[in-house]
Amino acid sequence: MFELLGLSLLLAALLTFNSIASLVIAGVWRVAGKTTDGWTGAARARLLFSLRILPAVIAFLAVSLLLVPSYLAYEPRHTAESVSFKLGLLALVSATGIAVSIYRGIATHRATANLTSDWLRQGKPIKIPGIDIRSYEIQHQFPLIGIVGFLRPRLFIASQVLELLTPEEVAAAVAHENGHLAARDNLKRGLLQACRDILLIIPSGRLLDRSWSEASEEAADENAALMGNGVALDLASALVKIARIIPLGARPTMPAGVFLLGDEETKGVKSRVRRLLTLATSERRTGPHYDVLKSLSIWVPACVLLIAFVVAATNPYLLTKVHYLIEHAVSVLS
Repeated sequence: MFELLGLSLLLAALLTFNSIASLVIAGVWRVAGKTTDGWTGAARARLLFSLRILPAVIAFLAVSLLLVPSYLAYEPRHTAESVSFKLGLLALVSATGIAVSIYRGIATHRATANLTSDWLRQGKPIKIPGIDIRSYEIQHQFPLIGIVGFLRPRLFIASQVLELLTPEEVAAAVAHENGHLAARDNLKRGLLQACRDILLIIPSGRLLDRSWSEASEEAADENAALMGNGVALDLASALVKIARIIPLGARPTMPAGVFLLGDEETKGVKSRVRRLLTLATSERRTGPHYDVLKSLSIWVPACVLLIAFVVAATNPYLLTKVHYLIEHAVSVLS
């Protein structure tokens, strides 16, 4: 019973901490998110990614550094306490969420591998200046330019796109995709999907997911604009041309990838074109110190949080208090 009770408490605590933290962070973003409108897309994307995975990190640290040590140190091995229906239900929901997250992760990986294999079989290797990964021209009804995979990413370009765009516009589109590569956005997208799947009954992360998608596209656009105002204009032109030839209702099938037009939850081509025109007609944006400050605003609180958990985990007095809370929670759920 000691092991079963401990496992049930662990799973229930993971779900509880993750859910509460997700709701709080989503609420804070709804209230304070507008204050980051003046930030660069890269800074916003880093902040949003950090906020989105923070609930899972908090839950993991709280359980592994506080609940588990406290339970092992102070719970009698031959405890008379049993797993109640409420506690068991919470543990079941938590375990189901984790299982679904693992299953979807495996399914996404397999779908991506199958898609990549299919495109590689029918694709023609091409050399695209300005990008270091392997590139292929494929036949596809959707006019895509996209990167698939994060361990061995590959660039795929639909043949009609190569025929439609000028060499300058292709180079601008590639500069955009390089921004996604540098930010490891494919890997981040997979991690965000996992965080969302763990919370089966609380869709509180959708706003943050959508905001991150928008910010990541803005950051990739900024990466292209850094190469010059002319490149920003070429990218805007490429977006408009590609948007005009998209078949009605068509969407690219890319389970784990990023492509030039973003996804169905982003603000759309019009807003990105307007922003690119602004970037092209403005003076040089903020210097390196700007993004350094934004990075510090993310990493300093994260380090403080980690240190706080480590200090608490090595404090016997605090661990006894945690065990008292565990006993109280078991009593309430009985």
